[in-house]
Amino acid sequence: MAGERVLPDGVTARRAVEAVWRIESARIVATLTRFTGDFALAEDIAQEALAEALASWPRAGVPANPGAWLVAVGKRRAIDGWRRDAARDVRYAALARELGEADAAAAASSTPPWDPDAIDDDVLRLVFIACHPVLSREASIALTLRTVAGLSTEAIARAFLVPVATVQQRIVRAKKTLSAAAVPFEVPPRDEYPARLSAVLSVVYLIFNEGYAAASGAEWMRADLAREALRLGRVLAELVPREPEAHGLVALMEFLVARFPARLSAAGEPVLLADQDRSRWDRMLIARGRAALARADSLGRGRGAYGLQAAIAECHDVAPSVGETDWGRIVVLYEALGRIAPSPVVELNRAVAVSQAEGLATALRIVDSLAASGSLAGYGLLPSVRGELLTRLGRTDEARAEFEKAIALTSNEREHAVLVAKVRAL
Repeated sequence: MAGERVLPDGVTARRAVEAVWRIESARIVATLTRFTGDFALAEDIAQEALAEALASWPRAGVPANPGAWLVAVGKRRAIDGWRRDAARDVRYAALARELGEADAAAAASSTPPWDPDAIDDDVLRLVFIACHPVLSREASIALTLRTVAGLSTEAIARAFLVPVATVQQRIVRAKKTLSAAAVPFEVPPRDEYPARLSAVLSVVYLIFNEGYAAASGAEWMRADLAREALRLGRVLAELVPREPEAHGLVALMEFLVARFPARLSAAGEPVLLADQDRSRWDRMLIARGRAALARADSLGRGRGAYGLQAAIAECHDVAPSVGETDWGRIVVLYEALGRIAPSPVVELNRAVAVSQAEGLATALRIVDSLAASGSLAGYGLLPSVRGELLTRLGRTDEARAEFEKAIALTSNEREHAVLVAKVRAL
């Protein structure tokens, strides 16, 4: 019968819950934080709502709007908790006052005054809360990746090459600190932007990276997560229009999202940059990226780390083919990036560009130096890049060994399959 709800089995229901949480978790927690005024409580009741979904959906079916269902259950759990709380009357009175004030304001004017600093975006408010100055930078990033990006503590630990227990401790301490400091659920006043902007840009960038190349799981990329990071970046750039790095980050994300239509085959298999059909790249997004980078440059303060990465991405996006890419310029841009934001990952990426611009032997020396330093121990892309260089140099046995190291270090199923195919090809 049309419209009849199909009852899922336990496995199907669990998958549905996991899918909804992956897509909607940031908005669910953000909405519940706004409702309760307590970040830690919001995440707790969101988890309780998930548990209720796992128990309810196999019997009653997956609701038409699963995200709204989880929010409604979370709100009920919050209200139940307040009813049990000795201070519930105070809370109810405060809520009643707020409702009365809102009704009075609405009655007084149907057109409230425009506030250029106001953002009607719960997820962005959530990011600003997680990046509050009372938290360390490491704690802010871990908390935001866990709450907004929905990453597991294991995935966050892999991304930063630290123990899982360290990430767990950072997140727990961050929640306790925010509760103790009674941090409000709001975008901060403009004079507080500088204290938080760097961390906010960092977490938006890291959320995007997880969407662009998932650290684990069955999907090579999470396009929904990357596009959400791009949306947040666009809103943030309009909030701080005089900050070149905000526009630089938006430009970088525009350039990379433009390639999404060509990054997966029809079967969902990864398609690497050299093999992508560039006619499928989104030219509108490339144009938006160039406009954002030009806007950053127009502020006259030079390019920062995000602006330089955007310029590198632009070189790829405007080139008709890999062979026609301006690799010399990319090498120079990586050298500049390495000076203002030194990182072994930047040096590894520079080596890839050097292999195209200056030769394989020179690139291999850079990669060997990184391997010897131990700075990228446990980072799967290091043996993967080394394997590529050795393959092109005809050193097949060594290349196979490097790809096998990379296979052991990857937790993403699609990336694993690509590496296995490289070994078989050798």
